[in-house]
Amino acid sequence: MATQTTTQEGAAIVVGPRTPVLWSKTLGTLIREQAAKHGDKDAIVVPWQSTRMSYRQVEDRSKLVATSLISMGLQHGDAIGVMAGNRVEYVEVFMGAGRIGCPAVVLNNTYSAEELRQALARANCKMLFIATRIGTRSLRGHIAKALGACWPQTDLRHVVCFGDAPNVAEVSIQTYASFLQGLPRPIIEEARLESIEASVLNSDILNLQFTSGTTGMPKAACLTHHNIINNARFVGSAMKLTSDDVVCCPPPLFHCFGLVMGLLASFCYGSSIMFPSDNFSAESTIQAVVQHKATALLGVPTMFISELAVVKEKGYELTTIRTGLAAGAMVPSKLMKDIREQMNIEGMLIAYGMTETSPVTFITSIDDSQEKRFTTIGRVFPHTSAKVVNSRGDALPFGQRGEICTSGFALQKGYWKDEERTKQVMRPDENGVIWMHTGDEGFIGSDGYGRITGRIKDLIIRGGENISPSEIEDRLLEHTSIGESCVVGLEDHKYGEVVACFLSQARGASERPSDANVRSWVSQKLGRVKEPHYIFWVGDPGTGNEIPKTGSGKYQKHLVRRLGNRLVKARRSCSNPKL
Repeated sequence: MATQTTTQEGAAIVVGPRTPVLWSKTLGTLIREQAAKHGDKDAIVVPWQSTRMSYRQVEDRSKLVATSLISMGLQHGDAIGVMAGNRVEYVEVFMGAGRIGCPAVVLNNTYSAEELRQALARANCKMLFIATRIGTRSLRGHIAKALGACWPQTDLRHVVCFGDAPNVAEVSIQTYASFLQGLPRPIIEEARLESIEASVLNSDILNLQFTSGTTGMPKAACLTHHNIINNARFVGSAMKLTSDDVVCCPPPLFHCFGLVMGLLASFCYGSSIMFPSDNFSAESTIQAVVQHKATALLGVPTMFISELAVVKEKGYELTTIRTGLAAGAMVPSKLMKDIREQMNIEGMLIAYGMTETSPVTFITSIDDSQEKRFTTIGRVFPHTSAKVVNSRGDALPFGQRGEICTSGFALQKGYWKDEERTKQVMRPDENGVIWMHTGDEGFIGSDGYGRITGRIKDLIIRGGENISPSEIEDRLLEHTSIGESCVVGLEDHKYGEVVACFLSQARGASERPSDANVRSWVSQKLGRVKEPHYIFWVGDPGTGNEIPKTGSGKYQKHLVRRLGNRLVKARRSCSNPKL
């Protein structure tokens, strides 16, 4: 995958290859093509449900969902919401809705009842599919509280439950089985379904993805058939997926990682994708890898950290995984090394992007050197361009840090009914090319490989000096007694901000290191200015039992900062009431 690098009046821009030609097909077309090509081969494997579906069954079941939606009055453009764990019904609903042009609003399965109500209202959902339970968490209260409250004020008219349907007087609720049976609704003729499917364009919205909210209020990114099908195709190409592969996918389907980089990337190449549990379980993931001989493993860094601990603790030997994908957050080089050595994954790749770019724009290659695969985000996708800009928006030369910007086929259509916030991040240049301003700081080398140094909003400004949390996090993870590290800047009256870290003790470590040891460990390699001023350990009073994360496993640094500032104030209050 050759990437062109160009310099225009000192500005460095990288341009991905123009081949292969972008697909113009819709999801419905892809489903029918793959069913004809792969037939009875396993498409979806869900061990925790003891269920599997062939490519032909995906076509049949999605068709049944599509006709059921039509019979209930849904039309092209009507949004449907899905709130559930990784399960076979999720795939059926997403595929079926996409066939008839109904955007699927994938809802974070950690939402509170109020967050669910707000999301349904903001996305104008006409129908909701919801599991009554995800893992050990019951969602019956969500159905009663959220849906009962929003029923009169929103477009929501139907609720379908994966599981028993609770009795809520205000809401029309049915089970998934009764929804599919369709009685006494009218039978949808084949010709009518074909006509509706033919009206769907690849420029139509296929999926509404709420941003993960690591920095505050989430927005709904509008992703088209063209966006995510081509993105999935290029992800699968980078992994060299074939119909012989079994892809293990713990990331959730409500996130682009699980839905696009997992499900659709696998689907584009006739691979089998396996969802080991409805919500993330490191133990279930490793067991599924061994039992089903997975050849590829996906995950965000925190998932791999937990899986590595299980491998070490239980003595698993992983021998079948030839490739994998780490994404969703900064991937420390130490973690990549551990994955290679302890999971025996030689072809581990790193992907970079954001929900608004469908999601991948940069990816490493199996053919890259180990140094490139461990320390960079790779090169840009085909039909994609990238540049780095300063705070004024001026493009910078190769090697200089600034904000990463990308353009090309993967850019979202915009934020759902939010033109103002769309214009804030999607800005045209002097030639009319639209660029997505990612909010990530990094640089691009003259060889076209990108490197991310952190979120611009996450940079710690200590006495006027910019400090990148990611390099401190990487260094902390190299300590054998530290299992997780999250670094943020906390308020300080002298320096403005100081470095703080939230740590968890590594599994198997006999004891956690002292604060002096942690600071010394950091300063040995990075210098004293980057030593953590404050050190917090998971499990101590006030810190909670885990570092705050999104449902997809990324650290919620705005919440971590808030917690840290509160803990510091409490310390000061106890030690000196005058402070």
